[in-house]
Amino acid sequence: MGARRLLLVSNSTLHGGGYLEHCQKQIKDLCGEKVKRVLFVPYALHDRDAYAKMAREKFESLGYGLDSIHESPDPVEAVRKAEAIFIGGGNTFRLLKTLYDNGLVQPIRKKILEDGIPYIGSSAGANVATISINTTNDMPIVYPPSLIALGLVPFNINPHYLDPDVNSTHMGETREKRILQYHEEPNTPPVLGLREGAMLLVEGTKATLQGKTGARLFVRGNSPTEHEPGTDFSFLLTEEP
Repeated sequence: MGARRLLLVSNSTLHGGGYLEHCQKQIKDLCGEKVKRVLFVPYALHDRDAYAKMAREKFESLGYGLDSIHESPDPVEAVRKAEAIFIGGGNTFRLLKTLYDNGLVQPIRKKILEDGIPYIGSSAGANVATISINTTNDMPIVYPPSLIALGLVPFNINPHYLDPDVNSTHMGETREKRILQYHEEPNTPPVLGLREGAMLLVEGTKATLQGKTGARLFVRGNSPTEHEPGTDFSFLLTEEP
C-alpha cells in the first residue's frame, strides 16, 4: 500500500466558496505537474453530462484536462490509461453499483494501490475509497451487489459529519448514535467522521487531517475522540483491508 496517494474530502462545496474551491490547493499539490489529465467518475449523479461539465471547468482552471469515464466506450481501459482519478459526490449507492456494473472496482484498486496514481474523492467519492459504504448518509435508491467498496484505506469515513445541535428539539438519532450502532456489530472498522471543510491526505503509510475543520474518530469499544487539522492519522493505516 506504500504507493497510494489519496485526498479524501468530506464535501465538494463549502459554504461561501465555489466547487472544490476549499480543497483546490490540496488537489494541485497531490497531482503536481506530472499529471496532465484527470479521469472523472460522475456515476454518483444522474445527469452525468452536466456533472462532467462542472468538473471539467474546475480542473481546467487548475491547469488539468479532464476526461469523464461515462464518455468512454471502454471504462476499464479508461482507468488503465488514467494519470489520476477523481470520483465526485452524489448518491453513494448509485456510485458503487455503477462501479460494480462496469467492472471497475479491481482496476481502480490496481491503479491506485499498485501504480500509485493520485486519487481524489469527495463525499461519495470518499465513501467508496474505504472498506465499505455502511457508514454513508445516503438512501439506498439502488442496490449494489455488495456494500464492500474500493478498500484503498482500512477504515470507513462518514462525510458531512454533523455534531448534535444542543438547541434542537429533534428526538431522532444523531450521527454519533448511528455510528455507535454500527460499532455494536462485531469486527467493524474505525469510522472517521469528517466535518464540512475537512479532508484526509494519505501518502503511502502516512495520513494527515487537513482542511478548516476537525474530525471525530469512532473506534469500536472506545469513546469517540476529537481531532484538529494537522492530526496524524497514520495509525489508522496499520491494518490493511
